[in-house]
Amino acid sequence: MARIALPVMGIVLLSCLAVMVRADHIKYKDPKQPLNVRIKDLMSRMTLEEKIGQMTQIERSVATTKAMKKYFIGSVLSGGGSVPAPKASAETWVKVVNDIQKASLSTRLGIPMIYGIDAVHGHNNVYNATIFPHNVGLGATRQVALENLIDPELVQKIGAATALEVRATGIPYVFAPCIAVCRDPRWGRCYESYSEDHKIVQAMTLIIPGLQGSMTPNERKGVPFLAGRYLERNVVLNFAIAMVPQPWSHDKVGVDLFGSYERQMDLRIHTGQVCLYQTELQYSKNVAACAKHYVGDGGTTKGINENNTVASRHDLLSIHMPAYYNSIIRGVSTIMISYTSWNGEKMHANRDLITGYLKKTMRFRGFVISDWQGIDRITTPAHANYSYSVQAGVGAGIDMIMVPFNYTEFIDILIFQVKKNIIPMSRIDDAVRRILRVKFIMGLFEHPLADLSLVNQLGSKEHRDLAKEAVRKSLVLLKNGKYANKPLLPLAKNAPKILVAGSHADNLGNQCGGWTIQWQGQSGNDLTIGTTILQSIKDTVAPTTQVVYNETPDAEYVKLNKFSYAIVVVGEPPYAETFGDNLNLTIPEPGPSTIKNVCGSVKCVVVVVSGRPVVLQPYMSTIDALVAAWLPGTEGQGVADVLFGDYGFTGKLARTWFKNVDQLPMNFGDAHYDPLFPFGFGLTTEPTVD
Repeated sequence: MARIALPVMGIVLLSCLAVMVRADHIKYKDPKQPLNVRIKDLMSRMTLEEKIGQMTQIERSVATTKAMKKYFIGSVLSGGGSVPAPKASAETWVKVVNDIQKASLSTRLGIPMIYGIDAVHGHNNVYNATIFPHNVGLGATRQVALENLIDPELVQKIGAATALEVRATGIPYVFAPCIAVCRDPRWGRCYESYSEDHKIVQAMTLIIPGLQGSMTPNERKGVPFLAGRYLERNVVLNFAIAMVPQPWSHDKVGVDLFGSYERQMDLRIHTGQVCLYQTELQYSKNVAACAKHYVGDGGTTKGINENNTVASRHDLLSIHMPAYYNSIIRGVSTIMISYTSWNGEKMHANRDLITGYLKKTMRFRGFVISDWQGIDRITTPAHANYSYSVQAGVGAGIDMIMVPFNYTEFIDILIFQVKKNIIPMSRIDDAVRRILRVKFIMGLFEHPLADLSLVNQLGSKEHRDLAKEAVRKSLVLLKNGKYANKPLLPLAKNAPKILVAGSHADNLGNQCGGWTIQWQGQSGNDLTIGTTILQSIKDTVAPTTQVVYNETPDAEYVKLNKFSYAIVVVGEPPYAETFGDNLNLTIPEPGPSTIKNVCGSVKCVVVVVSGRPVVLQPYMSTIDALVAAWLPGTEGQGVADVLFGDYGFTGKLARTWFKNVDQLPMNFGDAHYDPLFPFGFGLTTEPTVD
């Protein structure tokens, strides 16, 4: 390249010298500084108000520019069903997240906020996202070729696909996975649990490197990890000038956003030359994960949500804790505290288990976050003594508080308590250090704003194909024919006339379950994009086969129409959390009536769409074939693929299927174990060769 004129070089040189002086004093902005140096430098510059702002997470609906700037808010979330607009596009999401982020970047220190969202079976809040089977189904995925070992690699792929779809909307942080060990299916969150067996849950923590990226052998165990933070490529353009006896120095002099890269043009001074360095930094395609809910949430009495887990310390550590160890080893960035109590003590106030065991014994280095209004619920009724709740929750070791609305009250109380030495400053510094560690590791300081390069990943064909695979592997065949030598499945594609019946056959919302678009889910076919089981059946059978759909036929109708066979799809309505607590676990009407009317009149296969085992024993003699489909998500085609023999049944129960609710809780290994179908049960079929 031609020499630069001396007057121009003089201006460049003076500018670079000024940059050198400034760069020496702003180490936290320099990505080449060691992580701990950046954290220490930034914390040394922060006021108490700025530190407590970092500990505060608020809901999107109250995250105004004024709030972000005035209170230095560290994190924003979308609660269940909280969206920028109905059926909002990925582009709309990116704009909303970036607008909030710009407010954070305009503060004195420019600390970026971290935006979080639930993504418990795909990017479940977002229209057109791929909705994967809920965890209860994924726990049943097995590979016959691997001697019935679980197939955790599938969930790693699901984690990676979910991360891409979340990043497509500009969001870098998800409240997933749920690693609860559900010991009682009466619990309304049981479908968020992979299994009653902690070993299966431990194996399924492989979803974490799917979400966050795989750790390299050199990464420190227990330290938060996120892959793909940046890809640096330097192009050096040298300009000969007079000798300048300064060491290397650099700073950004321009930023050009293009595609999935941020291009930085750095001017660097070295003895004898000025060099123009071009550095391309690639945006991460991974997201920070959150293991939840610490700890024992799946063991409450009678499965009552947010209730008390009565267990010895040995049982707590041997059943409910192991998956947290695996999550930490895999580099999980954050851990969320459970609403539940352990032997009467609220987990949100349990210093022994949060600070003592999680942070000190297991050496977790990420940040600990509360659940939604979690510290409020330390008292009964909730928020009855908020000052005490703040003291107890923060004092127990919770680093970030999901407020999510009354943030000024929380901030004012915590500032007061620190100034009065009720909460020591060391506790605040520990919290902020952990939050900043995660933000630096995520690359948020270098890449605070999202671009549009990944918007085509939302609901992509590749991800939907993966979801179909997950559905196929999650299906558990519980019965196949009234006689062992006369199986009904796989079904004939070329039958003259077949009946499809049941409340869940043509209902995408029912088949997705809770935590889909809305917090509680939504029955019907208008909530998002997907394929119902009915439609998938029509797409699979021979062109000559007549498919008749009647949601609730009577017995006379079935007898008169001379169907070759019937497929009855029934189950639970959508629900989430406490709304799903159920002490009787019966299939609601018209499910039982439909089973009776159809299966009493024609050969039938019953497909149960549910978030857990439900009462089936009264219908077993009537049913010819029985399939547990769990909550398969948007890709109903996966169900038809196996029913009609394009793929074989391979799923195995990761939960015990009880005979009646009086047996509960009942788990594999219990002295009173007498199930309808035992843990690990699942009939198999071979694919049909056309």
